[in-house]
Amino acid sequence: MSQRDWLQLTVYFGALIVLTPILGGWMHRIFSNQSHVLRSLLGRVERAIYRLGGCNPEETMNWRQYATALVLFNGVGFLVLFALQLGQHLLPFNPEHLPAVPPALALNTAMSFMTNTNWQAYSGEATMSLLTQFAGLTVQNFLSAASGLSVLVAMARGLVSRGSDSLGNFWTDLVRSTLYVLLPLSLVFALVLVSQGVVQTFSSSVEVTSLEGAKNSIPLGPVASQVAIKQLGTNGGGYFGANSAHPFENPTPLSNFIEMLAILLLPAATVDLYGRMVGSRRHGWALFSAMFVLLLATLAIGLYGEFQPNPAVGGLANLEGKETRFGIFNSVLWAGTTTAASNGSVNAMHDSLTPLGGLMCLVNLVLGEVVFGGVGAGLYGLLLYVVLTVFIAGLMVGRTPEYLGKKIGKTEIIWVMIGTLVPFAFLLLFAAIAAVHPAGLASLGNAGPHGLSEILYAFASMIGNNGSAFAGLNANTPFYNLLGTAALAIGRFAVLIPALAIAGSLAPRKVSPPSAGTFPTDGILFVVLLVMVVVVVSGLTHLPALTLGPIVEHVLLGRSF
Repeated sequence: MSQRDWLQLTVYFGALIVLTPILGGWMHRIFSNQSHVLRSLLGRVERAIYRLGGCNPEETMNWRQYATALVLFNGVGFLVLFALQLGQHLLPFNPEHLPAVPPALALNTAMSFMTNTNWQAYSGEATMSLLTQFAGLTVQNFLSAASGLSVLVAMARGLVSRGSDSLGNFWTDLVRSTLYVLLPLSLVFALVLVSQGVVQTFSSSVEVTSLEGAKNSIPLGPVASQVAIKQLGTNGGGYFGANSAHPFENPTPLSNFIEMLAILLLPAATVDLYGRMVGSRRHGWALFSAMFVLLLATLAIGLYGEFQPNPAVGGLANLEGKETRFGIFNSVLWAGTTTAASNGSVNAMHDSLTPLGGLMCLVNLVLGEVVFGGVGAGLYGLLLYVVLTVFIAGLMVGRTPEYLGKKIGKTEIIWVMIGTLVPFAFLLLFAAIAAVHPAGLASLGNAGPHGLSEILYAFASMIGNNGSAFAGLNANTPFYNLLGTAALAIGRFAVLIPALAIAGSLAPRKVSPPSAGTFPTDGILFVVLLVMVVVVVSGLTHLPALTLGPIVEHVLLGRSF
């Protein structure tokens, strides 16, 4: 790495740390129902939405009511997006006269965008009409991110509640997440991207003549608006098949830096928001520290692997699959942050990473997407590990485990086990099926350990609601579309529902005052234990599979040439 790379890394993480409390404080004002400037401007819009939807924003919900409202709302969004794809050939804003999306692909795509995954087994500009892109995919980018943020806010309320089983109102949280957080940020971000040259138009493709005299069609569309929310909402799905490696999505080094910063911006800010909501900003920053340590550790693996001499390219550093505009460092930094933050956007080809570079991405995925993770989703996933950590700490000292003054019992641990182990179990099960089924093997672009890595990556990405891919795997087949649809749903709701259930279980319990035996959750010891629990649980589950994939491939790399 050069001095310029080290400087950029310092500026990048410095900007993230500075902006985290600013945005976290802003969101705290919104969700604690305090006055703020946007409320004076958009308060009438918020109230009109409630009237139009026929909901009472003051009505409170227990965890079952909250979860039911969320699942039903997301289910309606899934059906609308599915129907929109099937009928896009009959609808307006289809200047390229694209046909209907095949049913299996439409099913997978609808589930993908509804679950904040944006797994794309297609090339956007050649498959989706303008209407499907901006009225279907972009809308779900907002609503899926708002759903994750709402669950985190509801969980925080349950953990600090003093005797009430209320987690708030899902409709209020959803509207405020969208209206006061995601929309304003996306509007500003989209304008910045347009200033850098990102396309934003409803015009159809333009015909150009190359230097060789050949006619080429260049697709256009409302790109900047989708890129803004795909990054800020940790969605990741690109307007173009090349995603953020495409110059119309990511034209300059400045746009590249801003888009990378946007990947982690809201996930990091939600940690500060959570600390404020539970009354302990020190605890929030302890959680931030645990995430940050895990991110730096995996990023170090990727940078080491990509900058080492690669025998496959004559002993040079690995530039294969990289965007030459951005180079190795920016490609690895993007790959590390996008897989850590459940974003899934790419500015380089992950299938061309070295084995250690691929291992970095896979480790981020199989850690459960809790290294910042998705908007809200990453933190409520990490909170399952927090409950497990304080439970283990309590057993070590022979004291009833407590978290935020509330005693942890059998019910909470059962839900923790469901939320942490069920997604991992299905990840390995689906990968095993694909590794032996002819339909799964037929899609492989490579044999041997790299082929296994492609399969592992695909299901880790879908279960983790990340959406990125090694891309050497042809996932647009009935086998992967249908099995992937199940993986996407399990990855989202097998974590989301346990998080709400734990909050609902703890909400009515009384808060015990701290004593000499209370395990502090705002110090270095807590951070170390939390990191160890995350690594050990994930390692015990996935290390054998990772050994047969990227680790074996790394060992064999030097012997192949």
